[in-house]
Amino acid sequence: MLEVAGLSELFKVLGDETRTKILYLLSYRELCVCDLAEILEMSLPAVSHHLRLLKAMRLVKYRREGKMVYYSLDDDHIVNLIREAQAHFAEER
Repeated sequence: MLEVAGLSELFKVLGDETRTKILYLLSYRELCVCDLAEILEMSLPAVSHHLRLLKAMRLVKYRREGKMVYYSLDDDHIVNLIREAQAHFAEER
């Protein structure tokens, strides 16, 4: 039952439109918090909050370069999840 609880938490985190947008953007390239804030037209603290939640679920990882922090998707599972969701919604009904 623990696996189901983890999946539920994952889908709760993914259920937020802003976090989904962040994952979508990071599926193309690594971005710093300031770039994400500009693209999403959000404040740095708001973007950082969403990134903390994504990091806690191991969906994103980061690396430091001087004072800059760059985020990317944690692994290919996340890219596959995004691509599968896109394919699902692209199908005609």
